[in-house]
Amino acid sequence: MSRSLKEYVIIGLKGMAMGAADVVPGVSGGTIAFISGIYEELLGSISKINFDLFKTLRKEGVAAAWKQVNGTFLLSLFIGIFISIISLAKTIKWLLENEPVLLWSFFFGLVLASIIYIVKQIKKWNVVAVLALIGAALLAYYVTTLNPLVSENSSLLFMFLAGAIAICAMILPGISGAFILVLLGAYKPILSAVNDRDLKTIAVVGLGAIVGLLSFSKILKWMFANYKNITLAMLTGFIIGSLNKIWPWKETLTWRTNSHGIEVPLKEQSISPFHFDGDPQILMAVVLALVGFALILIMEKLAVKKI
Repeated sequence: MSRSLKEYVIIGLKGMAMGAADVVPGVSGGTIAFISGIYEELLGSISKINFDLFKTLRKEGVAAAWKQVNGTFLLSLFIGIFISIISLAKTIKWLLENEPVLLWSFFFGLVLASIIYIVKQIKKWNVVAVLALIGAALLAYYVTTLNPLVSENSSLLFMFLAGAIAICAMILPGISGAFILVLLGAYKPILSAVNDRDLKTIAVVGLGAIVGLLSFSKILKWMFANYKNITLAMLTGFIIGSLNKIWPWKETLTWRTNSHGIEVPLKEQSISPFHFDGDPQILMAVVLALVGFALILIMEKLAVKKI
């Protein structure tokens, strides 16, 4: 696919938006990829990383292999994601700790608008599509209510599976890979491995992520090719169910001590802003939710329509 430099810059900006979302535990970069119109191309490009690619590389050279895998698209996107994570991680971490209501309000408006956007892509509603939406919404909601595990289990098989499952969640709109790691009890062992520079564990988690990404992207690509409406309905359900996780006003039920010895929320439940313990900041929350909502409308205009 031939693109101009400007178009690749826009893809990089979309990657930055994905990176910003991935930094927030509870928001999926897959949601941003979908609403920015690059989700199916991303799945298709990733799924082309297989044994055939190595055959092309050996027989036709680097240029042919790069074109086969849509290399410039992936490079632009991942550069954007990397820049965003590096530059915004500290800012978003600060906002999560100091202005959680306002940050979650912005993302709530953003995700709410994305639901409307995705629903518009569903060309035909039937019983199966409705059931797929309801089932996915209930499953995603249930996941957001689970008690996170705090496990010291760091067996290599466990870490491999955790990496594979988390990366699958990360490319599913509506489900946060970081949140899945917390639920599995793998967040702390992986964090410890990074801090201790445990290269063996990091490599195993990375291998699991690669295997999960390559295999799951193929499944999703096949679903889009053969059952597009049902797949869209299912993804819409996942996003609807995830709204509970990003509701701005929360009540902390249990706490945990993080790696820095600081107590942070472990189990939370959504509550009314009128029962919030503290300043609910309702006016600013509504304003930022509307800003997030409007941002999706802008991204929709920028998206390359392929549907």
